Amino acid sequence: MRFASIVRNGTLSLLVLGLSGIATHATGQAKVPYPSGWRTWTHTKTMAITSDQHPLFAAFGGVHHIYVNSVGLKAAKSGGPYPDGSVLVFDLLEWTESGGAYTEGARKLIGVMHKDSKKYKATGGWGFEGFKGGNAKERLVTDPVSQCYNCHEGQKEKDFVFSQYRD
Repeated sequence: MRFASIVRNGTLSLLVLGLSGIATHATGQAKVPYPSGWRTWTHTKTMAITSDQHPLFAAFGGVHHIYVNSVGLKAAKSGGPYPDGSVLVFDLLEWTESGGAYTEGARKLIGVMHKDSKKYKATGGWGFEGFKGGNAKERLVTDPVSQCYNCHEGQKEKDFVFSQYRD
């Protein structure tokens, strides 16, 4: 799962995916709900981007934790396809380094992918959203196609998901 965010002068301008809900994005796609209880879901992977030598550092610099709900767990382990109702969460945190150890800092965002092949047909069956700092009321995605799906489209053979389950 890939989310692009740009940090400039302390503000976070994010390019992420959106889930199901009542309201709509500028593109008319249903909004993705905030995934309550996601910290109790299966943790599938952690990674860190800590250097500007990485091409996505400006957008994704920090510690990344990926979680999947019980509906999507089997698909996460096999590499897809994911059934409707699957939800993936991308928890992006600031990072700090001290004494040779990298540690988590403040939460930058919670990115969400929600599978509903009917609601999100235009974006490969996935809704995309980002919640600034993990705040359920501060949505970051205004155009899921250009901000999220266009990057995920390259992962079509993996049901548009970048992250893979790590045993």
